[in-house]
Amino acid sequence: MTDDDAPYLRALSRFAGRDPGRLTVPGHKGGVAACGNQVATLGAAAHALDVPTLIPGVDVAGGDQTDALAHAEALAARAWGARRTWFLTGGASQGNLAACLAVAQGGQRVVVQRTAHGSTIDGLIVAGLEPIFVTPEVDERLGIAHVVTPASLDRALSSTPDAAAAFVVSPTYFGAVADIAALAAVAHAHGVPLVVDEAWGAHLPFSDRLPQAALEAGADLVVCSPHKHLGSLTGSALLHLGRDARGLDEARVARALRLVSSTSPSSLLRASLDAARRRAACDGPALLDGMIDALAELRERIGWVPGLRTLDHATLAEIDGVAGHDPLRLVIDVRDSGAPGPTWGRLLRELADIEVELCDEHVVVAVFGLGEDVGATGDRLLPALARARARVVRRPVRAAPLASTPRRAPRQRLRPRDAFLADHEPVALCDAVGRIAAEPVIPYPPGIPLVLPGEELDALVLARARQAVRAGIAIRGAADPQLRTVLVVTEADIEAAVPERATTTAALV
Repeated sequence: MTDDDAPYLRALSRFAGRDPGRLTVPGHKGGVAACGNQVATLGAAAHALDVPTLIPGVDVAGGDQTDALAHAEALAARAWGARRTWFLTGGASQGNLAACLAVAQGGQRVVVQRTAHGSTIDGLIVAGLEPIFVTPEVDERLGIAHVVTPASLDRALSSTPDAAAAFVVSPTYFGAVADIAALAAVAHAHGVPLVVDEAWGAHLPFSDRLPQAALEAGADLVVCSPHKHLGSLTGSALLHLGRDARGLDEARVARALRLVSSTSPSSLLRASLDAARRRAACDGPALLDGMIDALAELRERIGWVPGLRTLDHATLAEIDGVAGHDPLRLVIDVRDSGAPGPTWGRLLRELADIEVELCDEHVVVAVFGLGEDVGATGDRLLPALARARARVVRRPVRAAPLASTPRRAPRQRLRPRDAFLADHEPVALCDAVGRIAAEPVIPYPPGIPLVLPGEELDALVLARARQAVRAGIAIRGAADPQLRTVLVVTEADIEAAVPERATTTAALV
């Protein structure tokens, strides 16, 4: 078993090269039965490699052929330092759902970072878990949330003695990396596993110049998305069980994962994971070394544009709990430019056909992939920033950020699952203050919920939701994505509310 092998990709190629008779799904039959425009656009090779499950030598053993999928997953486990790794074709969202279901087999209450991704909240609903939320540290200058501190996690777990697990996010959407080693120590001292949504950190194990990866730091269950930085296809992800995982085992995780997995997983996504792992393991250190230096230079050059600054390790280190910075996320501070982030995003699109990952009120976020030519990207981005700067209209900068969670999380009146399944009704936002949300309201990107099912709606949160819609940010989770109305629990069902506990508010400090 060598790092430069890609057994699943190789097995797919070998299967397609045989030109087998295809009396199975998919109906395109390797492309010969597909629409000509479809094949011309998506490629003949993609159709040839799009195969069903249970092919001997591909994802099962048969005769003298080994299980290439198991071989590929074992190589991924070795590359990331896991006891067991599973290939996912439903994105990190699938991994977060499985993590919640696996944890639910050990208890009903969990401590969760309030700025968790919306898929984690979906997992709480599906698994019927009761979350005790802990708020992360907030950058008062930029109005964005970063990481949970060990002290905050300790207080939350101390006030939740029956917690089954702790869920945190690292790196954040803005590139802040938490002190996972300290968070794991806190969780283990309380006898619970630490689950880390490391969707944005799949590249961390492959360079000594990057912050410590979650598995190496002692996390027990980790979700990561190689498609975000390492080049696998969109929707591919990995679920890792730590080598010394506490309170979780392979059977429990596999059982939970089966519940949220398709019986028709994409062979193309699996093959891309295998190829991305091979490249990261073999070429990642050298590629990342060059990119880190080039991105440092690009940050310096962006600082020459009037009104723009960038976040880096030095600026993030001032935030309590931040142990490192992911340099592959370029976060541009636009507060002094005279225009908010969404305006910058619109101008970059109009002037240079550049799409960025996220435009918040105070920042613009760009993402770089392994092996990307940073110099060429910078040569396109910098003139566009200069041209956009000449077009901005100066205005007072609003204090409220679009995509980030307020320091004070809304009051949780019902379990997310209870609120989601309760009788509900749509009401206008102006009439929703004080009502209990029956649905999530999630600006996307970044996918961090402003409102969770079961939370009491207050004026501040609703104002931020309106602000996000006006800025053109897509809303996920809400029945009315324009937020003219929001679904709330009917008054008759409020009597089912979970009694308020000191633990719920103690965690929000």
